[in-house]
Amino acid sequence: MHTTRRAALQAATALGLGAMAPTLWAQSGPSAYPSKPIRLVVPYPAGGGTDILARILATQLGQAWGVSVLVDNKPGASGILGNDLVAKAPADGYTVLVAITALIQAPALYAKVPYDPLRDFSPVSQLATSSDLFVVPASSPAKTLAEFIALAKARPGKLNYGTYGNGTSSHLHGELFKMAAGIHLISVPYKGAGPEVNDLLGGQLDSAFVDATSITPHLRSDSIRVLGLTGSQRHPALPEVATLGEQGLKGFEAHGWFGVFLPAGTPRPIVDKLSAEVQRIVAGAELNSRLKAMGLTPVGGSPEQLQSVLSTDLPRWEKIVRDARISLE
Repeated sequence: MHTTRRAALQAATALGLGAMAPTLWAQSGPSAYPSKPIRLVVPYPAGGGTDILARILATQLGQAWGVSVLVDNKPGASGILGNDLVAKAPADGYTVLVAITALIQAPALYAKVPYDPLRDFSPVSQLATSSDLFVVPASSPAKTLAEFIALAKARPGKLNYGTYGNGTSSHLHGELFKMAAGIHLISVPYKGAGPEVNDLLGGQLDSAFVDATSITPHLRSDSIRVLGLTGSQRHPALPEVATLGEQGLKGFEAHGWFGVFLPAGTPRPIVDKLSAEVQRIVAGAELNSRLKAMGLTPVGGSPEQLQSVLSTDLPRWEKIVRDARISLE
């Protein structure tokens, strides 16, 4: 009797556990996401454009989902440290990366990068696109891009161009500009766009490639003149300024971008849920207006759309780096 009673108890326990399994999964699986704080990793210092967007995103995600969303700045090695942290994080949706174009540029620039941008991340949504503007001080005799190129050809190696850092989009665009126009300019790298813009406004630079976010507050300044911009679309605040492509220079089609990523292997329901929420926030008044005020173009696309951008742009940047023979340690 004792043996029979024990066997019955074991059977009942097994049935109970079996009945509980779906409930436990519902409480811990993708359908319950998010159920604890989310970490939004920004691979750059606080205060920059990526950080600003991440903080707006964190606030609105937290309000929509009722969980804490914390921005964690992890700067270092041109964003590689923060990118790698997310690439190696658990694929559960609770460690999120807010990245920029450097994510796919780094493998071409550095001998060793600890992640593969196409294999080690799950794209979520593209927040916005950006352009670099080619700018000269108002004191420059060049009133047009053609006049600047003619001036540079007449004075080979005598003119310079500023960048917001070695290996950044501005550096790559500058080297591509030299090749496409057949001119020789001296690169002057800065530690960020802030000091670069200051020297440009002060007339210490002959020219500069500056990101739209940093130069937008000065677009109507009497101190500078915008001669062109990268990407396939004109700047909304300067519709009269043609892109470099429109002016006959090829290879500048790729836009800079801000995007949201999760570690590779994150369950698709989690990726889709986060993507839908990010797209809603980008389309909303607060972030949408902030992006435009920063000189950015709001996007908010699907995971597949962001994946397509990565796959298309990565070989474009690789070609620029290879052709210009740029190498960073």
